Parts: sequence; structure tokens; C-alpha cells
Amino acid sequence: MSETYAIVESGGQQFRVEKGTVLVVDRVSEDEGAKVELRPVAFRGEAGMVAEATELEKVKVEATVAEHLRGPKLTVFKYKAKKGYKRRAGHRQEQSRLEVTEVKLLGRKPAAKKEPAEKKAAPAKKPAAKTPAAKKPAAKKPAAKKATTAKKPAAKKPSASKKEGS
Repeated sequence: MSETYAIVESGGQQFRVEKGTVLVVDRVSEDEGAKVELRPVAFRGEAGMVAEATELEKVKVEATVAEHLRGPKLTVFKYKAKKGYKRRAGHRQEQSRLEVTEVKLLGRKPAAKKEPAEKKAAPAKKPAAKTPAAKKPAAKKPAAKKATTAKKPAAKKPSASKKEGS
């Protein structure tokens, strides 16, 4: 008997869940007792591992909201040395407890067995039709170098270090 589980995402975090798993995630908007569908990232069941986006659309992970709660208090303290600046604040994260009620793959057919290579008939090859030789594109010529012009030195400005008529 193989184990059936899924990797789901909630609130930017990923969790490994099976039927009956209890999770504490960031607060969900549904009321207590409501059913929530979690977004699967991967699934493993009797048919094997599923990680493709098209196959994951068929995976159903359903949970019920058991309760809403608040996380532990975190202290936020800001301090700048030698400036007399101190700020203290607290924070408690809003969370929800979810109980996973269902993890399953919907409507997946078992993988088709491949036939041996002998039984498959190879398609008959058609003789190649003679066509005139295709013209080759002209070879690219190297880009012509631009002629550089000699730079003239800047004209000297008369210096205004001495004043006349003092």
C-alpha cells in the first residue's frame, strides 16, 4: 500500500498534508467550519508522483477551518546608538487552524501499456522528390570601418591673471 499525500501552498509557505493533518496557517477569510480548497504544488498517490501544472488541476485538497487564533507575541525594538532613540512595539500574527479532510486525484486514467516495437508497423518512406538546388544566401560582408577624423586641439583662451590699468 502506497502513501497518498500532497504538498500544498498557503500564505507563501508549503506544507506536506495527508487526510487528517492539522495545519496552522496565516488567517484565511472563511468563517470557522467552512470548507477551504488548498492549492497543490505536488501530489503522490498510487498512480505515482504528479508535479505538472496540467495534472495538478485534477488534484483536490480540501480542508475545514477549525478555528481562528493569534500567534505568540513578538517584540519589535528599534534602537539607534548615541542618539537617544528607542521604540518598542509588539505584534501578534492572525492565524487559522485547518484540518485536511480530503486529498485525492480526480479522473486520472492509469498509464497505457506500450506495445513492443515489433508489433508497430513503421510508416512507409516516400522517395525524396528532386528539387532544384536551393540558393545559398549571400555571405555577409564585414562592416566597413568608419573613417576617423583627426581631432583638432582646443583653442587656447587668453588668461585673465593680470589686470591692466591698476
